Amino acid sequence: MFARRVVTPEPPREDDVRIERVDLVAGEVVLSGTDEIRMPGRYGLWFERDSGYARIGDVLDDDGHRVRRVLEGVDFGRLERAHRGRISGWFHLGPWEVAGDYENVAVPTPLGPAPAWFVPGADASGSPSADWVIGVHGRGARRAEALRAVAPARDAGWSSLVVSYRNDGDAPHSEDRRYGLGGTEWEDVVAAVRFARERGARRIVLMGWSMGGAIVLQAVLRAAEVRERLAGVILESPAVDWPDILRFQGRALGLPAELGGAVARVLSAPIAGSLTGLAAPIDLESLDAVARADELEVPILLMHSEDDGFVPIDGSRRLAEVRPDLVRFEVFERASHTKQWNQDPERWTRLIRDWLAER
Repeated sequence: MFARRVVTPEPPREDDVRIERVDLVAGEVVLSGTDEIRMPGRYGLWFERDSGYARIGDVLDDDGHRVRRVLEGVDFGRLERAHRGRISGWFHLGPWEVAGDYENVAVPTPLGPAPAWFVPGADASGSPSADWVIGVHGRGARRAEALRAVAPARDAGWSSLVVSYRNDGDAPHSEDRRYGLGGTEWEDVVAAVRFARERGARRIVLMGWSMGGAIVLQAVLRAAEVRERLAGVILESPAVDWPDILRFQGRALGLPAELGGAVARVLSAPIAGSLTGLAAPIDLESLDAVARADELEVPILLMHSEDDGFVPIDGSRRLAEVRPDLVRFEVFERASHTKQWNQDPERWTRLIRDWLAER
């Protein structure tokens, strides 16, 4: 059951936050429910089964049960009539919020056209930039998660291609409709690199969030055509070591410590298909970026939070330790999983902008 859960795309999230009070005039909202309501920073608030969307800011007051936060605005829906919702780290809804001009494009992947957003940048002379950042979202997320990187990329003179990949809800499904934890999705990133090259990209940086980090690393390690024009890699809360992640998540669910190792063996075994629905077993050893770190050749900006409750920081630490010549390791605190921008947008934006400008 645990193994099947790991590779099965997430169902729609439940509305696990109670909306206690809304003051549209004062710009405040009172929430209760999960610990997510206490996270510092700016977030999206989907409500009433995603029929409405609002944006919330800093915590104003916390009595231990209810939290009062800044209400930055309501994009659509009647928040004052809503009773339940859920917190989202994505914040931006589309590229129109982060760029004056963008293009809806389709990347030809092995499974069919995958929708993407292209946001052009300009070099120092004002000409269209031939340097591209390709953004790859994480497990259970969609393209909007990667939009936060568009602004710092443009400031550094880079264009952005924000992509989708198989089984994420936007791109075509694979036959088994299961995640490959990076072991299959990397082919879609290779297709995105090929698309960028055909559109004139001269240098490419791949950026991945969570499982998107694993996908990016696999594309780099497995595809020579990716490495040909690769200028660097940016990773946020990346899934570097899947067995370690499975052990961590098992403990978080109150399961025996050895279960994570057992799940890893199930996913890698020939019997994986009958137990999980996978079309083929996942070779988790080949997904271990630390074990293959000597094959990496480009600079890496690696960001992770100490309190990540989904992907532990240990894998990122090990990658930084074995390749200190390539990896710039930036540790955040209280940023949870893939929410570094939400918690500290100034630092996060500066890191990416300056790192890209140095390439």
